[in-house]
Amino acid sequence: MKTLKIAGSVALVLMVIALGIRFFSSDEDAWLCQNGQWVKHGNPSAAKPTTVCLPTGQAGGERKPDEVMVIMPQPNQTVKSPLTVIGQARGSWFFEASFPIELVDDQGRVLGQSYAQAQSDWMTENFVPFIGEISYQIEATTTGKLILKNDNPSGLPQYDKKREISVLISPNQTLLVKAFFSNNNLDKAITCEKAFPVKRQVVRTAAIARAALEELLKGPSQADLAQGFYTSINPNVKIQKLTITDGTAKVDFDETLERNMGGSCRVSAIRAQITETLKQFPTVKNVIISINGRTEDILQP
Repeated sequence: MKTLKIAGSVALVLMVIALGIRFFSSDEDAWLCQNGQWVKHGNPSAAKPTTVCLPTGQAGGERKPDEVMVIMPQPNQTVKSPLTVIGQARGSWFFEASFPIELVDDQGRVLGQSYAQAQSDWMTENFVPFIGEISYQIEATTTGKLILKNDNPSGLPQYDKKREISVLISPNQTLLVKAFFSNNNLDKAITCEKAFPVKRQVVRTAAIARAALEELLKGPSQADLAQGFYTSINPNVKIQKLTITDGTAKVDFDETLERNMGGSCRVSAIRAQITETLKQFPTVKNVIISINGRTEDILQP
């Protein structure tokens, strides 16, 4: 009889302990995983979990935290060119302080590619802020995805990782053109007959060739100058007329173009900059330059 009483007492104690554990570990005051998000229930004493949870009912339960987090753009957000991408990624996602990003449409066609650049030391396992920008050109609104890929120097596919974000891609209000400048770092022989492109965003227009020439006449930016680009064209040159017919572009400038002209190298550089800027367009095969309507005696060294 005494043994039965002792056994009953032990069972009661165990029951109380079990109920206590259940009470204190219940969801009354806890962080709950709901629809892939940690939600505060009651007043939990613990900090918000750092792990990423899967939606209820999805196989796998909790998983490790994402290695890349995107702040901008948000999922299903409408984006426009140039698209700015801001977020954080673990240092292992980078190589040489960058990783590739691209924008694709709903057919998987690549609309634009670029790189996200680390904004602080990337040689760490911690999160590192990054910024990237993608320019693209489309004619009509479409759905698509922003894809962020880890920079995998090994080239082995088993180490490839990516993060995809669905976005609504709006048509361009701007167009991407190129202005061609001289650059002795790229033309090491200094031939004076080569010109090299820099990209420019211009307002969408039907007169896209003229817009590209206007960018050329503005000259290189400070960033371009720092990379060795320079122009041989005088400042304040005006375009008086530009026509494109049967593959030939005829462009007429005011007299400022040939003011204080000197040296055959400079003359060749001016012609190269104007010609290459116009020939970037498939409708232009040949270029004729004139000044106040004259073509024969212009740009003489």
